Amino acid sequence: MKSSNARSLRNASLMLCAAVMSVDALAAKPVDVRVTVTADTAGPRIEPAVYGQFVEQLGTGVYGGLWVGPESTIPNTRGWRNDVVEALRRVGVPVMRWPGGCFADDYDWRDGIGDPAKRPARTNKWWGGLESNRVGTHEFMDLAEMLGSEVYLAGNMGSMPPRAMAEWLEYMTADGKSALAEERRRNGRDRPWAVKYMGIGNESWGCGGNMRPEYQSDLHNQYATFLRGSALRVASGEGETNDHLVEVLMERSGPHMDAFTLHYYTLPGDWKNKGEALGFDAHAWAKTLKTAMGIEPRIAAVSRIMDKYDKDKRIALYVDEWGTWYDTPAGASALWQQNSLRDAIVAALSFNVFHRHTERVKMTNIAQMVNVLQAMVLTDGTRMLLTPTYHVFDLYKPFRGATPLEATVEGPHWQQDDIVLPAVDVSAARAADGSILLALVNLDPERPARVATNLKVKAPVRGRILTAAAMDAHNTFAATGTLVPAPYFAKPAKAALTLELPPKSIVVVEIPAAR
Repeated sequence: MKSSNARSLRNASLMLCAAVMSVDALAAKPVDVRVTVTADTAGPRIEPAVYGQFVEQLGTGVYGGLWVGPESTIPNTRGWRNDVVEALRRVGVPVMRWPGGCFADDYDWRDGIGDPAKRPARTNKWWGGLESNRVGTHEFMDLAEMLGSEVYLAGNMGSMPPRAMAEWLEYMTADGKSALAEERRRNGRDRPWAVKYMGIGNESWGCGGNMRPEYQSDLHNQYATFLRGSALRVASGEGETNDHLVEVLMERSGPHMDAFTLHYYTLPGDWKNKGEALGFDAHAWAKTLKTAMGIEPRIAAVSRIMDKYDKDKRIALYVDEWGTWYDTPAGASALWQQNSLRDAIVAALSFNVFHRHTERVKMTNIAQMVNVLQAMVLTDGTRMLLTPTYHVFDLYKPFRGATPLEATVEGPHWQQDDIVLPAVDVSAARAADGSILLALVNLDPERPARVATNLKVKAPVRGRILTAAAMDAHNTFAATGTLVPAPYFAKPAKAALTLELPPKSIVVVEIPAAR
């Protein structure tokens, strides 16, 4: 983007933010909220992998979204779109999970190696259409290196034997002169790759095999036994509020896993009628946020069961699929949906939850990266846009590696029909340089909030804000800068720092360490 365009977007964003704040200030009296931050740490550091991504071979998530092929007229590097790769580099991708999802448990890794012209096309049984296998192991690992991302592979426990999963890992990571290492070299890669995480199956209670927990546990132990190397072994966890599954896996397979997974999707409706991504009313706004905040009691419940069998907390909890899921519009590719301010609020609330549970939560992976569900990026031919969710990932970047702090919130709730939610949600952390980070979310779509803190400051506090006048404000290919962050300032006060939050807003500020 040229500098003049960037300045125009920034100025437009500033004017929009000012307009929203002034209109709302006149329309509604601010609610008073008190936030108390203590120096006590609230858990281990926030792992960068909490801001991980998920890439599944479906719809235009890979083909057309990330990958266009080296022969494409769209600028690319070895087939990967330059514009998308550059955007992802800017926001940072600590870890990527691939190739699924449900796709993973019907995937034969050998279909995706060797001469691309000779790779077999397979029916994508879960998401429709043909999988060309043009993007396979070598191509994905190339993308991971381009992004500086750790690799989290979803291995096929649903329809392939243990030896196949073990051979895939050996093919990628073996040095020396083994047959699989030599095959990799013949296919164009001399040095072994690093694979940090190896998923053993996906949603084994559902699309990964419809298994009983006891049967899955036996299988997991079998597959895990044959995985050699340094990759962390990740057990397929739960996504249906099934405490029994967690109990069985932790009791019987705990010694054979390094992490356990949780899937949690946010729907304003049900699985038959999920709801619309745009054009929703205040009730759907409130229902979506209430559902999103339901991830916290679920994390707490799973963690309590894990604590029974893993008192030292050796086994991590990975929320490796999370995000909003709406109905796919007619004519759109599989699981495509728009992304609005509501999705940004969901992302911010989710990050605040993850920050409060760092004793267990060491990785999360939003579903998904490009053109699928709560995507970071949307593409259409040569065009690309960054979604509000992308901007939340960018706003929260300072929290990566920071240490969470205790933050208590006192203030009113807001109610929409029968739904009652807190007006403001907060996350606080101390960065490596000693500065204090605050992320504040005003859930109320109508009323501003005046947040009084106990933090003494001597200079203006700076940060950024994401907000808009409409609940479903979003970016389009014709107007990519409709919803982007704007600078935020809070003046010092004699008492303590007070922050003014417009309705339906996200604010992240940094308070420098005292000198």
